[in-house]
Amino acid sequence: MREPVGKRSSSVNSAFTSGCLLLLVLVADVAAGLLSLVLLVARGMSRGTDSARTAAGPPPADWAPVLCFGALSLAVGVTGAVLLRLGHRGLGTVQLVLCLVPAVWALSAWP
Repeated sequence: MREPVGKRSSSVNSAFTSGCLLLLVLVADVAAGLLSLVLLVARGMSRGTDSARTAAGPPPADWAPVLCFGALSLAVGVTGAVLLRLGHRGLGTVQLVLCLVPAVWALSAWP
């Protein structure tokens, strides 16, 4: 049976939708990684200028690494869940395993 000329097949539409969502997932991971990188570099630069001052007490707890690595881990985990939901089992599993790396870094940086 021939398909109507004006209609696309559902597999083409689902492939297009899946490709767009994969691109969105990639952009979300890159944005989360760059945001974390910028925040950690800015924290490191401000820390270098603060070392010249002498403080009377202990320095306050530094939550920047915990928050950055936690946010990165959350972004990678959510995108891994989205990939699993789309049916990309291999990619989703790899994303969820890679989600553990920044989560461990966040827990190791806990003050």
